[in-house]
Formats: sequence, C-alpha cells, structure tokens
Amino acid sequence: MPKIKFQPKNKVAFDKAPVQFKVLPGVREKLKTVPDWQERLREYVDQLIQDVDD
Repeated sequence: MPKIKFQPKNKVAFDKAPVQFKVLPGVREKLKTVPDWQERLREYVDQLIQDVDD
C-alpha cells in the first residue's frame, strides 16, 4: 500500500483539478519562500470569492 504523503487540515478533500495562473518571472521562486504560502493563498482566494458573492 502506498504511503500517504499529504494530509489536508480540513475535513473536505481538495478538488483534484488545480487552479493555475501565470505570474511574472521570479514570482514563483519568491512565493515558495513564504511560510505556509499554499494555505495563505487558499484563504485569500476564499476571501476574494466571498467579497464577490456579497
């Protein structure tokens, strides 16, 4: 049986299809230096969507 490499913190599994967008050169490398960048970006996207729905 394969070892599970990732355990989500939330109770709902993430969507299998990722959201992708292009960034300027160098942004990807800088983003990876930000602590917990993926979770912070998910929170920002949730807030951005909520602001539109209101």
